[in-house]
Amino acid sequence: MRVLYFHQHFSTPQGSAGIRSYEMARALVARGHQVTMVCGSYGVGKTGLTSAFLKGMRRGVVDGIEVVEFELVYSNHDSLLRRAGTFFKFAMRSVKLALTEPYDLLFATSTPLTAGIPGIVARWLRGSRFVFEVRDLWPELPRDMGVIKNPVVLTLMGWLEWLSYHSAKKLIGLSPGIVAGITRRGVDTEDVALIPNGCDLVFFSEKSAAWRPDGVAAGDFMAVFAGTHGLANGLDAALSAAAELKRRGRFDIKLVLIGDGQLKCSLMARAEREGLDTVVFCPPVNKGRLAGLMASTDLGMQLLANVPAFYYGTSPNKFFDYIAAGLPTLINYPGWLANLVKDHKSGLAVPPDSPTAFADALEYAADHRREMKEMGERSLELAISQFDRAILAAKFVAWLEAASNVGQSAIRRNDVVS
Repeated sequence: MRVLYFHQHFSTPQGSAGIRSYEMARALVARGHQVTMVCGSYGVGKTGLTSAFLKGMRRGVVDGIEVVEFELVYSNHDSLLRRAGTFFKFAMRSVKLALTEPYDLLFATSTPLTAGIPGIVARWLRGSRFVFEVRDLWPELPRDMGVIKNPVVLTLMGWLEWLSYHSAKKLIGLSPGIVAGITRRGVDTEDVALIPNGCDLVFFSEKSAAWRPDGVAAGDFMAVFAGTHGLANGLDAALSAAAELKRRGRFDIKLVLIGDGQLKCSLMARAEREGLDTVVFCPPVNKGRLAGLMASTDLGMQLLANVPAFYYGTSPNKFFDYIAAGLPTLINYPGWLANLVKDHKSGLAVPPDSPTAFADALEYAADHRREMKEMGERSLELAISQFDRAILAAKFVAWLEAASNVGQSAIRRNDVVS
């Protein structure tokens, strides 16, 4: 089976972005399928290609995956209008490939929602088999966050969402809320698979050189947030908790915020203005360096802004990195991940928008380190039993094979040969 795979923000483990698409593509290749990955140039990602761009595009093979990279630079620091422009440019260039490349199955993953456009066009103009993966519910999330308020834009986005879902032969949702959101739009439940983000157990099981950032002593209790510093992440909550801890004189609890994003500069400015010396900012790192940081971390922080659509409608990479590393997790919003943590006694859940409760949880964790170690052990058990990336990748491959008659024929041929 030849798969044309669209992911605008694709990255290999050498970058500091999520590597779900890399791992899924590698699983397809291991199964004997051919994968052409189409992407843009993501600021914190690395595609593995180093050749010069020719007419706005470069092409090569990376770890068995054929990668097509458009010279479309995207950054979390870009304005909403600039990001929207980059999304549409990528969609339009992708449409050309969707209509001309040889393939048996077209797969596209959001965000953004415009990722579905090449699949829609190929489905109706070329009769292609199209599978769509939904990582966030649009336009629900930007509407609930207040990022997009124009009713005309929201209506158009709603139409694009409906058309993407109903043009696809099969769909994948990354969280229970996303699956429910897809079926609410009239898609049969049998055509939607729940395949959440997974745990890269190999990365975190390998012995990596443990390290701590400057400003964090060996005896400090270190809580880490590793991810985008944007509006959705609500990292002011961590700074407010740090301010509360400062009032209590708990200078032994350090909050490390590692990553990049549109709000990083303003967060750093606030920390400096309020003298929050226990908050340490670090630039993004690749997966190997992240594993070393996790090896010396006491607590992972899974933080989001208090937006109800987030409660069941997200599947954040960082949470799965924390539990893969055997860390207890502090979550500051309700929903499916908070329920997981509580049910498995693998971390702490606090109510949103409560600096006092956040600080209380950090103090408790720092004062009960043995209990935190036990919670971390249960986190790793959860990662292995429910979120092993290898198992989820096998489910992903089977789902794509089921959507392709050509794929089913290839399976039968491989079974006969073996």
